[in-house]
Amino acid sequence: MVIEILEFDLGGESYAMDIGIAREIVEMLPITPIPRAPSHVTGLLNLRGEITTIINLHHLLGITPSKKPEEQKIMVFVPDMFENTSVGVIVDEVRSVLTIDESSVDTNIKSVDEQMSDYVQGIIKLGEDETLRTEAVPEGYEAEKRLIIWVDVKKILTETTEI
Repeated sequence: MVIEILEFDLGGESYAMDIGIAREIVEMLPITPIPRAPSHVTGLLNLRGEITTIINLHHLLGITPSKKPEEQKIMVFVPDMFENTSVGVIVDEVRSVLTIDESSVDTNIKSVDEQMSDYVQGIIKLGEDETLRTEAVPEGYEAEKRLIIWVDVKKILTETTEI
């Protein structure tokens, strides 16, 4: 069985999430802070007339950003993910959409950081055999051997935030 994921970077490390929950990726835009909001809520963004709550994923996971705020990206999720509320998260970079084989996912995640272990669906091993389907490889992208942490972003946001 094949799985489609969206690969992104946080603090110089590769992460992935299910592609089905992503609506769009946007460049960093001006975000309006919300007085007295929890520290993980960066603020609100007017995205083509739709008010979107922006969450700082770095803060939630205790990861130091590897890019300046103006160089970061915002991943906006499908509205029905949070009871028809538009929500986006800040990440350092969005790499690509990958189609991987289910056999390349290791679900034995005992060695993952305790703070994150509840939110990790598995570790994706790329570059071994033919785990990365060639039709999903962007031009110029080499399938080097590397690991990607596959996280359940919906669970992270549902269990750790008050949106």
